[in-house]
Amino acid sequence: MSSARKTFPVFYGPAYVLGEYAFETTRKARWVAESLRADPIAGVRLVEPEASSFDDLAAVHDPRYVAAVRDGAPRELAESQGFPWDEGLWRMVLATNGGVVAAARAALAGGVAGSLSSGLHHARREHGSAFCTFNGLVLAARAALGDGAGCVLILDLDAHCGGGTASMIAGVEGIWHCDVAVSSFDRHDPAPRQSLAVVSRAAEYLSTIERLLEEISAAAPAFGLCLYNAGMDPFEGCSIGGRRGVDREMLSRREALVFSWCRSRAIPVAFVLAGGYKGSGLDEAGLVALHRLTIEAAAG
Repeated sequence: MSSARKTFPVFYGPAYVLGEYAFETTRKARWVAESLRADPIAGVRLVEPEASSFDDLAAVHDPRYVAAVRDGAPRELAESQGFPWDEGLWRMVLATNGGVVAAARAALAGGVAGSLSSGLHHARREHGSAFCTFNGLVLAARAALGDGAGCVLILDLDAHCGGGTASMIAGVEGIWHCDVAVSSFDRHDPAPRQSLAVVSRAAEYLSTIERLLEEISAAAPAFGLCLYNAGMDPFEGCSIGGRRGVDREMLSRREALVFSWCRSRAIPVAFVLAGGYKGSGLDEAGLVALHRLTIEAAAG
């Protein structure tokens, strides 16, 4: 007898792209969702998440900053991530951050889940930064701890360092951070339960990820959840952050490595999209194809 293939949720809804400012961080969730509808990946089902609330966000961010993004004032604070403010921005970031929390909880229940969210890991407690408004990774990690995860790993493979995440989890028991970047932007200093490597040669990229994962496995308790910030901006054709020699095949191998590492240790994993930007070396279809690598690896 054959059993039906297990499905898992990837969270997305129309509110993910409500902001008027058109940029990859505010639009590519829709591109990937449309791709999944036109060319489904077996086992994947798109699900609209419950949005975060003001209070959810204010539990990890300064309430003054949360109110600024909601109201648009003071404008410099509301736009500190680099986007012009409009009324749709607030509903958009409530939805995308709610999706990260929903993915974390769904992974705890079913082993794997994802959200088509991006724009997370540079955000600080008191302001946004570099296209990131609120830090849904920290929000989801804290939610998972509250749900009994015990110990959470934030694995950040965006091209850029996750200094916002590092600053917001400093001193928080139960959250570990493994960060492998190809750009020193938003670099953070070493801290307990946090590791960072900035790779300058593509030939060392995969081996560095593998080494840091093995080191953190040896140092940490068993993880109850991995939150995977799956950036595609290390791709050599990416206009922001790309590293020559990091090609599609290498990123496909990276995704296989991450999900195999989690499965071999029975660690539930929730993924988000993270960075990835169009340019002369990467068009919309190519960017979507790169992000599909993560979803395909999650589907196993």
